[in-house]
Amino acid sequence: MYQVRVRRHFDAAHALRGYKGKCEAMHGHRYEVVVCLEADELDDTGLAYDFTALKLVLDPIIQRFDHTLLNEAPPFDSMNPSSENIARVIYEELLGSIEGARLSAVEVWESPDAWVTYSP
Repeated sequence: MYQVRVRRHFDAAHALRGYKGKCEAMHGHRYEVVVCLEADELDDTGLAYDFTALKLVLDPIIQRFDHTLLNEAPPFDSMNPSSENIARVIYEELLGSIEGARLSAVEVWESPDAWVTYSP
């Protein structure tokens, strides 16, 4: 099996509603998003999945969140903009856009030493 991953980023602020601690106050992150696909076979050009094609479907999703207050951006205007929820939302939005490989997981990094991985 082959795994193909791309890493992108966006900058945004958020505040965790109901959190008892400093993360309840608005603060910002440079979120790193890593998407992992899996494929059993290579195509005729020797690729498991084209990096460029994956970036083309991922970029519009994360660009909606770039330089925003996530708490005001749908769907986070009605759900907590935690890294866990961000990863799941990105995964679900990508799901119908990937052909020829399986969407395995989405990682969302808040910092170099703190991240979440979502896979169903």
